[in-house]
Amino acid sequence: MPMIRETIVTTVNPAGAVHVAPLGIIADGEGWIIAPFRPSTTLDNLRAVPFAVANYTDDVRIFAGSLTGRRQWPTVATASVPVPRLAEALAHAELAVSRVSDDEQRPRFHCRVVQTISHAPFLGFNRAQAAVIEAAILVSRLTMLPRQKVEQELAYLEIAVGKTAGPAEQEALTWLLEKVRATYAGQSGR
Repeated sequence: MPMIRETIVTTVNPAGAVHVAPLGIIADGEGWIIAPFRPSTTLDNLRAVPFAVANYTDDVRIFAGSLTGRRQWPTVATASVPVPRLAEALAHAELAVSRVSDDEQRPRFHCRVVQTISHAPFLGFNRAQAAVIEAAILVSRLTMLPRQKVEQELAYLEIAVGKTAGPAEQEALTWLLEKVRATYAGQSGR
């Protein structure tokens, strides 16, 4: 199984509008594979403008916010690709699509790394940050996973957040739980 790194991917459409999305990118030798689900804005943008930025951040609110309608995160221009990076990224990798492997569900955009730049030190994750990222992955798959599985896993993840979270992690988990409640509102339980 290849290594997957959870990142925030920025892409742009032909008009230059920035799209921010949490996405696990797949290790591919010296490069990365971006495999967005169909349909998605990331997919459309990569087809139109074959560049992306993988943003490395420890602010889990960006992961949670991007899944709950909070997509307005400050960006700044990059040096080598026509896609901006997150202003608060600890580091980023500028990516150029070198080839596409088409797939009915998840086309794979094979990317070469143009350059990687560090901006701030990484001071490590706490358990709450890891739990919020896992919760974000669950929320991104609410229509694909059984409700009982989602609820059980979220209940376990809430323990880590309850024990180790700072305000940012608490806020991020609250956003995700609100999204889950809204999605399941009106549905019968397990």
